[in-house]
Amino acid sequence: MALDELKSAIPDFAKDLKLNLGSVIGNSELPQQQLWGTVLACAIASRSPKVLRELEPEAKANLSAEAYTAAKAAAAVMAMNNVFYRTRHLLSDPEYGNLRAGLRMNVIGKPGVEKVDFELWSLAVSAINGCGQCLDSHEQVLRKAGVDRETVQEAVKIASVIQAVGVTLEAEAVLAEQ
Repeated sequence: MALDELKSAIPDFAKDLKLNLGSVIGNSELPQQQLWGTVLACAIASRSPKVLRELEPEAKANLSAEAYTAAKAAAAVMAMNNVFYRTRHLLSDPEYGNLRAGLRMNVIGKPGVEKVDFELWSLAVSAINGCGQCLDSHEQVLRKAGVDRETVQEAVKIASVIQAVGVTLEAEAVLAEQ
């Protein structure tokens, strides 16, 4: 199992990450599609080749073809949107918020899966990418759709652990080269 291989690669000083990785994936109460779509989108967003290589096969095995594609699409479109909207938010000139974005993001409207699932994946990627405006937007859509705070938090926990594992493993790989 790739998850076990990934956990075994985590150094002893990051034992909490190893335990948390097993917990957020192995003990998640999310439905399988929401769980593995979140895992895949976050593995992509983590920018860690090792994390993506280890988690992608299991995600693919647990997702329909449509959900697999939609999770990758969530990671892709949020990579763009998180930079764009975070920048507009951080600029001191509020007039940028009045300008038309002019960026294609049709997949958000027609993701090929349940809208709630896509929004959850987009929220998780936005957590990794640190875009407060996108986090607020996706959280509001989810809450209006009846998704509880515990589910939103579950996606953020998955994002935070996968990101931390990716950062740790990439740092260790660089340090091993020295």
